[in-house]
Amino acid sequence: MEELARESIRSISLLYKPGRGSETQRLGSFGAVFIMLKSALGAGLLNFPWAFEKAGGVSRAISVEMVSLIFLISGLVILGYSSSISRQSTYHDVVREVCGRRIGYLCEICFVFNLFMISVAFLVVVQDQLEKLCLSVYEMATGAKVMPYHWYTDQSFSLFIVCLLIILPLSIPKEISIQKYTSVLGTLAATYLSVAVIVKYYLRVDHSADLRPQHAGFDSWASMFSVVPTICFGFQCHEACVAIYSSMENKKISHWVFISVTSMTFCLLIYTLTGVFGFLTFGRGVASDILMSYPGNDVVMIIARLLFGFSIITIYPIILLLGRTVILALVLRYQERRAMVTVEFESRCRVLLTILWIAVTLLIAVYVPDMSDIISVIGGISAFFIFIFPGLCLIFAMQTEPLDYRLKMFLTGWGVVTVIVGTFIFGQSTTIAVMELIHKA
Repeated sequence: MEELARESIRSISLLYKPGRGSETQRLGSFGAVFIMLKSALGAGLLNFPWAFEKAGGVSRAISVEMVSLIFLISGLVILGYSSSISRQSTYHDVVREVCGRRIGYLCEICFVFNLFMISVAFLVVVQDQLEKLCLSVYEMATGAKVMPYHWYTDQSFSLFIVCLLIILPLSIPKEISIQKYTSVLGTLAATYLSVAVIVKYYLRVDHSADLRPQHAGFDSWASMFSVVPTICFGFQCHEACVAIYSSMENKKISHWVFISVTSMTFCLLIYTLTGVFGFLTFGRGVASDILMSYPGNDVVMIIARLLFGFSIITIYPIILLLGRTVILALVLRYQERRAMVTVEFESRCRVLLTILWIAVTLLIAVYVPDMSDIISVIGGISAFFIFIFPGLCLIFAMQTEPLDYRLKMFLTGWGVVTVIVGTFIFGQSTTIAVMELIHKA
């Protein structure tokens, strides 16, 4: 049983460990920044122009971004510090060691749920891109701009085929080796899209997009907070940062601060440029997925769709692996109390969990196809990893760390502020998501 549990849990660190034969190698500054960017840049970028529109314009959205950036960097620094004092190398192990077992269990639940909702968001993105790509192929083949509806041309059926023939076979193995070859695709797709959106704005003949904010007075201030879930989803690399910090050669906190600031600044640049120029291009008519705002026959954006689609299809099994590992470890521990755990039992559980994960995320993606609804939920749960858990780690750490009294009081106060802000964001994002779903129903 212990061997099976170790094999299962060991998979969590696959994304950040050096290859076989190079176990003694450690991450340098460039490698750490690159992996941080690789963890943060992804499908969240597609939602940023829409978030700029919801926030009420460029200046307001950037203001919220800059304030959020302080907490984003603070959370990374706190997690690195917590990892150093706890000597743990995964996010939930750090939280359990510093904050206690009960908060550690809560962290595991949030971890799995967050990965589950990210999987849903990924399938929504794939579904959007399949719709546009199929329309593009049909238009090039027939010259018609409208595809007649048949059950086999429905994007939901196409998504089901992708899940059945590609995602499921990639997800069932115990270890996902494909990440060695495709892990750079997310960063490449994000960078390409950012450049393409900027170029398309300057090449666009018609610059008459409606840029007026759709809210006024109190509603305009409330709308500013609607960008926060997208920021949390887009900049979210905090779950990975503990493993990255643990793999670094130079683990000084001052050096980790440099890594955190550098990586978040690069992310800020890419996300802001995409948000600004996407919003300026389409104004209030921008879609929640920026790629859906461009014509289906736009070759530049077809390439972006292919990059994002292929990247997400190959990253989805890795996200599933991380969530499945936590659930499978709990199942194996429970089974051990009742009977002997065999390799066959572990294999059956792994296959069953994989099928259930894909099936349920597919159903949600089909029936809740608006990416903005999914990101509202993800942004809310991400507040735990970016704000609440780091704040709690700082509060608990200050109870035992031998630091100057005034410094401890200041850091404890900052931890309290971080937890309060995170709780507010979680409540606000979740409430908006629920109200939107009720309204659409």
